[in-house]
Amino acid sequence: MTENLTMSTSSPETDPLDLLPLRERKKLRTRRAIQDHALRLFSEQGYDATTVEQIAAAAEISPSTFFRYFPTKEDTVVDDEYDPVMLKVFREQPPELPPVEALRRTLATVFALMYERDFDTVVQRTRLMMEVPALRARTMEAVREGTLKVFNQAIGERTGRSEDDPKVRAFTWALLGVLMSASYDWLDGGATGDLPAMVDDRLAFLAAGFPL
Repeated sequence: MTENLTMSTSSPETDPLDLLPLRERKKLRTRRAIQDHALRLFSEQGYDATTVEQIAAAAEISPSTFFRYFPTKEDTVVDDEYDPVMLKVFREQPPELPPVEALRRTLATVFALMYERDFDTVVQRTRLMMEVPALRARTMEAVREGTLKVFNQAIGERTGRSEDDPKVRAFTWALLGVLMSASYDWLDGGATGDLPAMVDDRLAFLAAGFPL
């Protein structure tokens, strides 16, 4: 198995959205502000007891504006701005790198930024997604509708295959399974371990062909 990649470093003020074009950053920052209010309310009064109307009021927007950014209340937990960031960083990796190695470098960069700015939010969202039944179901829907497509597109581009190629899709599901297994184990351990290192170790295991 290859060695774990070293996490990239950046200043504490670094925002992952700074990697994206200005127009996209503005929209995603509005989404983030709404999500921050939602997560605060979930922490204070519980997920089930919090309504969309309460989140909208806290964010000083109308419920109709809320639904322009989030289709459902569940999406304030499940969705984040990191898929487009990961896609951009992944596409910038050297073309000679195999897909798994390109992804390892991508996650080393993105996780470093997430941990600097959003560690507490990552813990809260991960816990909610794994403990609230409605969120567990929505997470799987979101994976199929969003993250899976993002990874299929990126892997297809890198390998010269169609994003609908069954082998690309199987490969992507394997990647997502590795990421989810690391997340569950991290949370089961009290979210005190090094999640980026856990993810990288398992991606290296995947790259080696899962030798047991």
